[in-house]
Amino acid sequence: MRTWAFFLVSLALGLAFFMLCLVVHNDYLFFAGYVVLQFIVLATAWNILGGYCGYVNFGTAAFFALGAYTAVALHKLGANLDRHLPGTIADLFAPLFPLSVPALVLFGGGVSGIIGLGMGYLTLRLRGVFFAIATLAMAVVLQTLMINWDFVGGSRGAYIIRPDSISFRLFSLSYIEYLFLVMLVLTVVALTVARLIERSRLGYGFATIRDDELAAEAAGVPTLRLKLIATTISGALMGMAGAPYPYYIGYIEPGATFGLPYAVNSIAMPMIGGTTSWVGPLIGAILLGSLQQIATVTISSAVNLLIVGVLLVAFVIIAPAGIVGLVAGWRRRARAAT
Repeated sequence: MRTWAFFLVSLALGLAFFMLCLVVHNDYLFFAGYVVLQFIVLATAWNILGGYCGYVNFGTAAFFALGAYTAVALHKLGANLDRHLPGTIADLFAPLFPLSVPALVLFGGGVSGIIGLGMGYLTLRLRGVFFAIATLAMAVVLQTLMINWDFVGGSRGAYIIRPDSISFRLFSLSYIEYLFLVMLVLTVVALTVARLIERSRLGYGFATIRDDELAAEAAGVPTLRLKLIATTISGALMGMAGAPYPYYIGYIEPGATFGLPYAVNSIAMPMIGGTTSWVGPLIGAILLGSLQQIATVTISSAVNLLIVGVLLVAFVIIAPAGIVGLVAGWRRRARAAT
């Protein structure tokens, strides 16, 4: 299937699911569904660098938080243009504000993509555990900066006041339905990008880095350039996933936004689903994200990381290549038997 056809089919399926949720008319479906969709984007974004290139990134929470804090900064700037900008400049930018959530998603992705490029340039000469530690250190540095940046609330955090609903020409949606729709479209975009990369020359270049980077360099593959592209795309998608978060939660503070669950889930979901294909993070995020939402309602959100740990250990032992690898192995054995 061609990329444009895949995008249209995925978008149609997503919109059909959205309409079904509207018919059911249960707000919890939108609240829980938003979180699952958010993790699909994060897992897919992580897999572009961690799965396709083989570079384990522990800085997912940093890029996610960058997108969220970019949205907060632009929200606060738009609410007080005259206070933060000179009169003439404020008048010039006044028609652009307040920015819509899709616009904030683009800004969040742009900022996180630029930071991803810079991080890649500084750290991608490191390999293995040294690269992983460097990405974790970057997350700590960025969290410290946000804690000390009073404009976005600092350590106190910041509240985001959002409307109860949003109206279009022909219909209106509650704000959670609107955010769910935005994240749904972003999910389709992320999956399309990952699938396009996997089936392109860029994806083949990423695979050579994952399999044997030294051999790829010896063969003339521009490994550093390819890794920089991977960090930029991965970081941009993570930032785009984080941009609507302040409007979803209504309050943002560094401890939660840079929290461990984002880093752990974004790694565990592709590993459970399978890291060598775009469909692996999708399967892992749906499975793990749904289990966590069910556990949050029935038991407590405190068990979410326990679920991640148990499933991750189980799949490392039973299916090291993830669900996708497990199914592929079954199919190979079935063909060999026939």
